[in-house]
Amino acid sequence: MKIAILSANPNLYSTKRLIEAGKKKGHEMIVIDHTKCDLVIEKKKPIIIYKNERIQGIDGVIPRIGASVTFFGTAVVRQFEMMKIFTATESQALVRSRDKLRSLQILARAGLDLPKTVFSNYSKNVSNIVDKVGGAPLVIKLLEGTQGLGVVLADNKNSAESILEAFNGLKARVIVQEFIKEAKGADIRVFIVDGVVVGAMKRQGKEGEFRSNLHRGGSAEIFQLSDEEENAALKAAKSMGLGIAGVDMLQSARGPLILEVNSSPGLEGIENATGKDIASQIIKYVERNAD
Repeated sequence: MKIAILSANPNLYSTKRLIEAGKKKGHEMIVIDHTKCDLVIEKKKPIIIYKNERIQGIDGVIPRIGASVTFFGTAVVRQFEMMKIFTATESQALVRSRDKLRSLQILARAGLDLPKTVFSNYSKNVSNIVDKVGGAPLVIKLLEGTQGLGVVLADNKNSAESILEAFNGLKARVIVQEFIKEAKGADIRVFIVDGVVVGAMKRQGKEGEFRSNLHRGGSAEIFQLSDEEENAALKAAKSMGLGIAGVDMLQSARGPLILEVNSSPGLEGIENATGKDIASQIIKYVERNAD
C-alpha cells in the first residue's frame, strides 16, 4: 500500500514513527506538507497538486494537522475524501474536535460528565459567571489555546473577575471551568485507535504548575484505567466521530471528567510512558480500512 502522512514537519517524532511503522509492514510511506497543496475543485474530478505534480495512487491518508492550519488542513483532508481515499481522521471530525465549545456541547449531549463550564458573549456580569462554576479557584481557557497555552488558574474571585474583564476588553473568547482540586495537577491521556484503547498515561504537572501538559514540563507514566474511565474515553471518541483520538480526562470525586478530545494526539509521550508501539496500531487501522 501507499500511505501518505499529512504533516508540515517530517522531522516530528509522530511523523517519523508512523513512517518507520509503515515501512516495517512493507508499505510505501510518503509525507505530504498539506500547507503546500493546491486543490483543484471540479465536478466529479477533485485533484490535489503537490510540488507541481498531481497526487495519485494513494491508498490511505493519516492526517497530522496542526491547530494553526486547521482550516486549510481540513480542506485538504476533505479533498482526499472526495477522491474516495480513506483518511484515518475524517475532515468533519477534525473540525468538530478543534472547536472547543462545540466539542464540549457534543460531549455533554452524549451524556459524558465534564467540569462545570460557562461560555458567554463578553458578559459584563463576570461575578455571576464565577458563581456559576462554583466560585474560585477556577480555570479560564482561551478557545484557541493549545498545549496548555492560554490557560489561566484564578485563585480568588477578585482575580477571576479581573482576568475575565481583561479578556472581554480584548474581545478574546474564553470558557470558564470549575477547578478540580482533587485532580492535584494531574490528568489522564487515553489513546484510542479504531474504537480500542491502545494506551493510557497519567500526566503530572511540575511542582507549582496546575497544567499537566508535557510541553509545559510535566511528567508521564503508564496508567491502568478503571472500567468507568475506559468506557468514558471510548464514548467520548465515538461521540466526536474520531477513529484516532487522545481523550484527556480528570479524576474527580464524582468520577472521570472529560476535558477534551484531541484529533492529532502526539505519539512521543504515550509511547515513552507505556512502552507500546502505538504507531503500528495506527498503520493496522489504515490497513483494515483502505481500499
